[in-house]
Amino acid sequence: MILRRLLLAAALCVVCATATATTQKLRVAGLFADHMVLQRDKPLPVWGWATPGAQVTVTARAQSVTATAGPKGKWSARLAPLAAGDPFTLTVRSGDETRTFDDVLAGEVWLCGGQSNMQWNVAGSANAQAEIAAADHPQIRVVRIPLANRPAPRADLPPMKWKVCSPENAGGFTAVGYYFGRMLHAELGVPVGLIDSNWGGTPIEAWTSATTLGSHPDFTKRVATIEAFAADPGAVAAGQQAIDTWNTARTAAFNDTDETWKDTGLDDTDWHALNLPGAWEQQGLPDVDGTVWYRRTFDVPANRAGQPGTLELGKVEDRATAYLNGTALAGNNPAHRSHRFDVPAGALKPGLNQIALRVQDRDRAGGVLGPARASRITLANGKPIPLAGEWKARPTDATAALTPPSESDFFAKNQPTGLYNAMIHPLTPYALRGVIWYQGESNAARAKQYRDLFPGLIHDWRARWDHELPFHWVQLANFRVPATEPGDSQWAELREAQSMTLALPNTGQAVTIDIGEANDIHPRNKQDVGARLARIALAKDYGQDIAYSGPVYRAMAVEGDRIRLTFEHAEGLTTSGGPLQRFEIAGADKVFVWANAKVEGDTVVAHNPAVKTPVAVRYAWADNPEGCNLTNAAGLPASPFRTDAD
Repeated sequence: MILRRLLLAAALCVVCATATATTQKLRVAGLFADHMVLQRDKPLPVWGWATPGAQVTVTARAQSVTATAGPKGKWSARLAPLAAGDPFTLTVRSGDETRTFDDVLAGEVWLCGGQSNMQWNVAGSANAQAEIAAADHPQIRVVRIPLANRPAPRADLPPMKWKVCSPENAGGFTAVGYYFGRMLHAELGVPVGLIDSNWGGTPIEAWTSATTLGSHPDFTKRVATIEAFAADPGAVAAGQQAIDTWNTARTAAFNDTDETWKDTGLDDTDWHALNLPGAWEQQGLPDVDGTVWYRRTFDVPANRAGQPGTLELGKVEDRATAYLNGTALAGNNPAHRSHRFDVPAGALKPGLNQIALRVQDRDRAGGVLGPARASRITLANGKPIPLAGEWKARPTDATAALTPPSESDFFAKNQPTGLYNAMIHPLTPYALRGVIWYQGESNAARAKQYRDLFPGLIHDWRARWDHELPFHWVQLANFRVPATEPGDSQWAELREAQSMTLALPNTGQAVTIDIGEANDIHPRNKQDVGARLARIALAKDYGQDIAYSGPVYRAMAVEGDRIRLTFEHAEGLTTSGGPLQRFEIAGADKVFVWANAKVEGDTVVAHNPAVKTPVAVRYAWADNPEGCNLTNAAGLPASPFRTDAD
């Protein structure tokens, strides 16, 4: 009898332990939330987790579908297509558990991917104040995927929040995505949902799955190493803990508010000397993320002392606090933007004065980035006092002590597969209309490799969503010092690799060679970028009769000492003003010189009297081909090209 009781008790313990191990609360994938937009007119996957074997019922409008949770608790249901219309409630039930999502819309859903130019928000774009004030579009909704990286695919996201477009929310939206979505909404008259999943300073291989990237010879070994690390739960847990500890310390260093080094009597003779403007990573302070102090003395003539004015720094990464003779100056310090501070009357004294700056940068290039002419004090009257030149600089002790753990290699945002695992994989198979993409800056030094990686990513994502998603991207804008002579260009080669990817079906490219900024890798005009992407989608995905591309090189023919060029999308071939510029021509020696070029009908003819037997032409072939001006009647710029592509 005692033995029977012991056996029964043991059996009950096993049953209870098994039940505890397998019972799960009903959960819906984190992307599903109040105010979300579901893709109209397509089957709609809805998925999540529950107790294995449990029945789960999903209800939307007048339809209900039921699914059964599998052995590990995963369930997946599929709703029939929904038309755009009034808001509704999506309900998920299992037993006595219910999850309800309110104010749901059916409309057009687009994934907005890439690096910082897609991440750039409305508040940082041109005419931001007016744009935000006018952003009253309750049928546009945006969800921001949190920045994360993982060495293995992530099953789910934390609970997300879809934000309704309003002046209160719009400033934080992806600017390119918002202006794209706003035009779609205006033209189609249906709700628009934008999934904002991007991260500044990231290469394309970070956004590609191990399955695809592992077959590329340049990444096979690295992907295998990452997968081996990911297969060891203990190593992953320890690595994640090390990364979390490091990130906590890095955040503290970035937010350091200590003011000790503002004092005028401080001895800074042993501080690092660097030039302002300029990133500190390029001047002897590599891999520094956190807080760095700058100090400089300058002379003020007696007849100018005491005047009020403005301290200007130009663009700062990410933010700065300024002190004049030990006293904090009022002003603005928006991340990535020009900084200005008020110099009150009486603050400047005759003779030597001192400025101290506390500059805080979270990642990438840190410091006062200029331009040089913007680093100055402008007084109420008289010439500006220039501040460009040598300063003293020193990281805070907490910043200098930061050492990334070795595990950061597997969790770094630039590592192959990491961002796909954390920020793309858990989005599948949420129904989408398509993808818009703005990336390439971080791969500009590897343009030939990008010819494989970019189409590889598109194939990869299409396989994950199990259909041929429309995929439209932004070609890199003009950037850096304008070229004055023909020459080679990594950025031009990357643009060429992007253009080559148009060979894939259901793709489109928005050319922005005319709206970049020489001194800023983040052009503020995101309105035209979003609108050009929207034109592509409206024409190619929604069937509107609208011009969506500028002239695209098609073929060349040598006519004596001239080359005649023909183009696609050449209706009304013209210039945006003045004679054609930025055409180059070369003979067999491939030494390019500037060409005289003119529009003849729907062609361009280029020549140079010094090149008697021309063999090749290039157009806008530079990092910043300032002045390139070939367009069509729609005002859309021609894509840069070379006829001698290798």
